[in-house]
Amino acid sequence: MIRVDLENAKLNEQLADYAESVKKAHRDLHERTGKGSDFLGWVDWPINYDKEEFRRIIELKDRMKGRYDTVLVCGIGGSYLGARAAIEMINGLYPDNGIETIFIGNTFSHTYVSQVLNHIKDREVVLNVISKSGTTTETSISFRIFKQFMEEKYGDEAKDRIFATTDKARGTLKQLADRMGYETFVIPDDIGGRYSVSTAVGLLPLALSGIDIEELMKGSLKAHEELNDENVLTNPAYQYAVARRILDKAGYSAEYFITYHLQLNMIAEWWKQLFGESEGKDGKGILPTSACFSTDLHSIGQFNQEGTKTEFETVFYVDDMPLDIVFPDDEENLDNMNYLSGKKLSWVNEMAFEGTLSAHSEEGNNPNIVIHLENNSAFAFGYMIYFFFLACGMTCYLLDVNPFNQPGVEVYKKKMFRLLGKNV
Repeated sequence: MIRVDLENAKLNEQLADYAESVKKAHRDLHERTGKGSDFLGWVDWPINYDKEEFRRIIELKDRMKGRYDTVLVCGIGGSYLGARAAIEMINGLYPDNGIETIFIGNTFSHTYVSQVLNHIKDREVVLNVISKSGTTTETSISFRIFKQFMEEKYGDEAKDRIFATTDKARGTLKQLADRMGYETFVIPDDIGGRYSVSTAVGLLPLALSGIDIEELMKGSLKAHEELNDENVLTNPAYQYAVARRILDKAGYSAEYFITYHLQLNMIAEWWKQLFGESEGKDGKGILPTSACFSTDLHSIGQFNQEGTKTEFETVFYVDDMPLDIVFPDDEENLDNMNYLSGKKLSWVNEMAFEGTLSAHSEEGNNPNIVIHLENNSAFAFGYMIYFFFLACGMTCYLLDVNPFNQPGVEVYKKKMFRLLGKNV
């Protein structure tokens, strides 16, 4: 399902040097003896996930069928990035199932919030608010605004169209949801937000958006089975993790996550949070950034080809994407493009990938890691997220940082609250 190619980064021969370190970190992850062990619930989640809650999500989706054409997902960070990445990767940017999914609660932009309100005024809406505490400022602001919109639009029926994903027993949102009569779903105590897409945090908005969450969980289970392997020479997730550490030690301080389809851009955004928030602490870590080729070959591509050599590229390449177009012939050929007549655009995209890989890794002397994912199905997405969870945990343990906290995020909040006049 996933294959990691290190040939263009010239790292294969160095993997064995990390064999013993990987074995120890593997045991720390699976036996919950490493840093942040209270948040390792994701490791066995593909087996231990809440089957009863999963059933309720399916029932909710079936019960609401035909009653909505718009899903509002209100959350920030791990409370929305995974769901958005999945929806766009699997359904595409313009899904044909008649359901639009809109993400709110992730910004203070008054322009964006106003435009969303105007856009949905004549649509049939359901709202999923996602917050462990219920006090995240961006999410709380949007939720109050859109909660009032729902109440004005639907009256008493609003409570049947609003669903809260939050703490099992405590917190502001849990109390509000119980008082208002919203159906609630649980954010597990031992799974942090950026590792939570295969919990109700991601599964509920995915189900409402028409994605087969049973297939997603099957994919994660398959990854759990196949990647439970302490051997760095045979485990692709650990090969990627070790490759990052080797390159970090060699002075490459930034990693470009490269995609070749616009509908994969949110995978990059999800990946950036996963690795940036997990690894970037104690004065350590690789800067996670991203680009979409060939679009960004006319900007980032130039820099990677001839700029300072402080970055490497991780190309996330999905081998089999749906839909295709054959380039048409034109008898007059005024644009001189007939050399592509009869060729599929998928082939053109593949040649762009191969040409860029060669240019950047050979002439540009940029290390390139290529992660091949078989397709963009829900099963493949489920497999992929577990792959990256495991790789992230491993790469952070090899760096000796806690992958599951984010103390730096609290700094901006305290300063912002002080400026807003909130007691902190």
